Amino acid sequence: MKDSLKPGIRYEHKFIVPPTKTVPALYPEADEFIAMPEVFATGFLVGFLEWACIKAVNPHIDWPLEQTVGTHIDVSHLAATPPGLEVTAFVELIAVEGKRLVFSVEAHDGVDLISKGKHERFVINKEKFDAKVSAKKNSA
Repeated sequence: MKDSLKPGIRYEHKFIVPPTKTVPALYPEADEFIAMPEVFATGFLVGFLEWACIKAVNPHIDWPLEQTVGTHIDVSHLAATPPGLEVTAFVELIAVEGKRLVFSVEAHDGVDLISKGKHERFVINKEKFDAKVSAKKNSA
């Protein structure tokens, strides 16, 4: 981690919602999802917010040797967004506690506020993390 990794880092990330990021596309194996409205899926919204947080801090860590993984998400999904609309995430790093990072997150689709909340990430050493995952897989 670099000395510049401090609270106050802000980032704005934009993305046009394609049909592949809607509820029916979330689990195409599930008839229940296929039958649901074609709007930005909460699961993809969470990933979009994570993406914005990753982009916010990557210049402040030793990327790609260091990376961040999501450890907690507490967000609302307030409004439906159809494909074709551009969503914008606004994220701010509000706390750095050792390797734990806490973000304030918000997203808007140009018409409505669609999400607001907090997200936590943890700085990892990619090589060590991959070794632990491999050991877990081999022990299963």
